[in-house]
Amino acid sequence: MDSRKMMLETSFGNRPATIEAPKKPAKNSYALVCSLLASMTSIVLGYDLAVMTGASIFIQDDLEISDTELEILAGIISFYSVIGSLAAGRTSDWLGRRYTMALAAAIFFAGSILMGFATNYAFLMCGRFVAGIGVGYALMIAPVYTAEVAPSSARGFLASFSEIFINIGVLFGFISNFVFAGLPEHISWRVMFLIGAVPPILIFAGVLILMPESPRWLVMQGRLDEAAAVLAKTSDSPEEAALRFEEIKSAAADEERGHEEGVWRELLVRPTPVVRRIVIAAVGIHFFQQASGMDTVGLYSPRIFEKAGITSRNKKLGASVAMGFIKTIFILVATFFLDRVGRRPLLLTSAGGIILSFLALASALLVIDRQAEGEKSKAALGVTIAAVLSLMATYSIGLGPITWVYSSEIFPLRLRAQGVSLGAGTNRVISGVLTMSFISLYKAISISGAFFLDAGIALIGWFFFYFFLPETKGRSLEEMEKLFEQKEKQVGKVEALVENVTPIILRTDQET
Repeated sequence: MDSRKMMLETSFGNRPATIEAPKKPAKNSYALVCSLLASMTSIVLGYDLAVMTGASIFIQDDLEISDTELEILAGIISFYSVIGSLAAGRTSDWLGRRYTMALAAAIFFAGSILMGFATNYAFLMCGRFVAGIGVGYALMIAPVYTAEVAPSSARGFLASFSEIFINIGVLFGFISNFVFAGLPEHISWRVMFLIGAVPPILIFAGVLILMPESPRWLVMQGRLDEAAAVLAKTSDSPEEAALRFEEIKSAAADEERGHEEGVWRELLVRPTPVVRRIVIAAVGIHFFQQASGMDTVGLYSPRIFEKAGITSRNKKLGASVAMGFIKTIFILVATFFLDRVGRRPLLLTSAGGIILSFLALASALLVIDRQAEGEKSKAALGVTIAAVLSLMATYSIGLGPITWVYSSEIFPLRLRAQGVSLGAGTNRVISGVLTMSFISLYKAISISGAFFLDAGIALIGWFFFYFFLPETKGRSLEEMEKLFEQKEKQVGKVEALVENVTPIILRTDQET
């Protein structure tokens, strides 16, 4: 039998379907292209987050809004994106992963146009609402699609593209701030938002013209021949394609039962011990990614640099561009280590670096707070800038990309879309709460106090990652339930040991 042929059993009348596997390019460039296109939807989130950093300066002056109104404007998109994230799970199961990505691009295009032509604060908020829905869709669907298309040997590398494009979007946003800052105040921020309408056009066309549907979604729809054809092109070998096909069919056998019982009920109301542990892991990693305060550092970096002594508007925006370059460089480094080093080592190293960087930033700002009026410390300014850049680097090498990779790969097939949307929703809620309250927080406890608090939260996150997140490197998506089942058994043994040892210790204390 020709080695380029695979015989894949289908469920249609028990007849075999012969799929001619096309010759696959070296290093599976087809899966690479699919992942690149899917992950490009994440550019819109990064661009919006970063462009608001500089645009907010001009918006506040042009529309004459207060700090509180600015906080709400900056952070509200995260809450709006929760709606998109939660809706994307059901939409992607209904329309498919591919058309959901096209829908996300169309929604964000509309939001960018509305923001760019906004004439007042209320109009601008309407644009933020529409853009937020698009961001939520993109956040959820990109990592799900990539995880489902990628072979297990390169899933971490390919799934991390989502975070790469978020960072590329961030960099473009900071550059846009810097380039258009010289325009008249009432025009500059509008042009910054309108530029954000360009990527969705390219993404929309690329998705519909070049991208295949997810093989796992095709299996869920009973379109097995199409799924096998996609797997033949995205797997490392014909043998792996056949194995993945059988694993997906086996996992999809639970799909009908899962929908009869209700996916959300199985996730949140009556989860099995293993599903409960997976949900805790996914929600937890998203919670700590945002609760450590990284979005606020990026969004309010001009205020941080101003506090440190940089007063020139162009210099503050230039420092923000440097942040964007650092984030992009280190996220590129991370992609090459995810499938070599593993998720846990990078995640724990990253979280440790974030803790130390926040402590350095908070300490430098504390020194600046205690300086006499008019006095400037070049050392404190240097430490502040170095600490902010260190935060960008350590976050981007681990916690940034791994959060999306990890949460997209651990859920069983029947729960994946809604599970990932739950994690993305958590991510956006926490981001929204922090960005909408940061100015009020640092006015209450000082800016250094806010960052000391972030360091404490990051420390708690480090312990959560260490004890709750097993290594997933090299595992197929269909193996994840077994992995977390093993982790649950290990925890059960530890709990049983504690229950047995505790009475003995108590009796010894009483006898003593």
